[in-house]
Amino acid sequence: MKATWEKIEKNKVVLNVEVDAEQVATALDKAFKKVVAKANIPGFRKGKVPRQIFEAKFGVESLYQDALDILLPEVYVKAVEESSIEPVDRPDVEIEQFGKGQALIFKATVIVKPEVQLGEYKGLEVEQKDNAVTEDEIAEELKRLQQRHAELVVLEEGTAENGDIAVIDFEGFVDGVAFEGGKGENHSLELGSGSFIPGFEEQVVGMAKGEEKDVNVTFPEEYHSEELKGKAAVFKVTVRDIKRKNLPELDDEFAKDVSEFDTLDEFKQDISKRLQERKEKSNEQERESALVEKAAANAEVEIPDAMITTEVDQMFNDFGNRLKMQGMELDMYLQFTGQDEATVKQQMRTDAARRVRNNLVIEAIAKAENISATEEEINEELERLSNQYQRSADELRAILSANGSLDSLQTDLTTRKTIAFLVENSKAVEVA
Repeated sequence: MKATWEKIEKNKVVLNVEVDAEQVATALDKAFKKVVAKANIPGFRKGKVPRQIFEAKFGVESLYQDALDILLPEVYVKAVEESSIEPVDRPDVEIEQFGKGQALIFKATVIVKPEVQLGEYKGLEVEQKDNAVTEDEIAEELKRLQQRHAELVVLEEGTAENGDIAVIDFEGFVDGVAFEGGKGENHSLELGSGSFIPGFEEQVVGMAKGEEKDVNVTFPEEYHSEELKGKAAVFKVTVRDIKRKNLPELDDEFAKDVSEFDTLDEFKQDISKRLQERKEKSNEQERESALVEKAAANAEVEIPDAMITTEVDQMFNDFGNRLKMQGMELDMYLQFTGQDEATVKQQMRTDAARRVRNNLVIEAIAKAENISATEEEINEELERLSNQYQRSADELRAILSANGSLDSLQTDLTTRKTIAFLVENSKAVEVA
């Protein structure tokens, strides 16, 4: 096989490929074995028709498409490898010659990974945020824990306040007509949470147990239901119960109940330590992201639309998987939000383009600085993963190799090393 290539546009090349007649003959043989198994010719059982009789009746041309389907994928992959190009989309193939006793000659027009012209990426300035934990942050964390461990007490007298749980029956009407999905019974609503239509919860505040009231609201213009967007509605609301959170005292007993510590002071010290670790990690991630964004902004690269589309598809699939983990199917989400797949994907394109650009720039920096994951680092990562997944490192390597993910692991490690390189070669600027 012979393969040459030429660039015809910035990110587009043409592969010119010639495959010898012997390979074509082999592909025709395979195609015949596939087709003859289904051929109906009087006097012969299926699969037993001689080649000469088959070709005399149907013509050798009847094997051409199957032979091309067998041969093209294999030789195209080899041609790409020999030419050392990196396609990012399916090729547009044009057959120039193909037939019995002939060589296969074709050209494949393909979009390839773009070249990156790096700008400045060393010595970039980035904000260095303070990792110190304040007393206010510790107090906010304690308040959150108070809320989590609060006891709900049914209120027999008095009226609902923000922070209370109102158990309500409701039914919504637009122009005097009840609408679908606007009715609920014994629904627990935390007042002040903002989980209902704007203006609804505020009108439940002040209601007493057993009280009935007409709550007037207007649906937002961006509401997911087309029929209700911007419409004025009346909800007939009945309060069945009011539950108020009884917050525990912040004392040593509280610390014993919610932690492994005997005193509140010890517990606060532990909270401070954990908050600082969390803040350090968050600030470091922000710093890394900022450096990558700056390096990408300083670079020049023309991203093929095909790469963005591929990234969008990956993001969309990941989004669907996350929804499943939360117990919701993608179709249900689309129906609930009043969107379709095309709309969601369009919303993802800007972020997808940014991701592709950043990845291309990181890859170019790694190449420029000769950064790559070593075999030792790959083994260390496999050992770390083996503890996480309770499988041996050798077993994980075999699994990753079998499903083609070992290269992805190496790429991920190289990316991490490259970002660490950017951090090491940056200038920290303290926030005033």
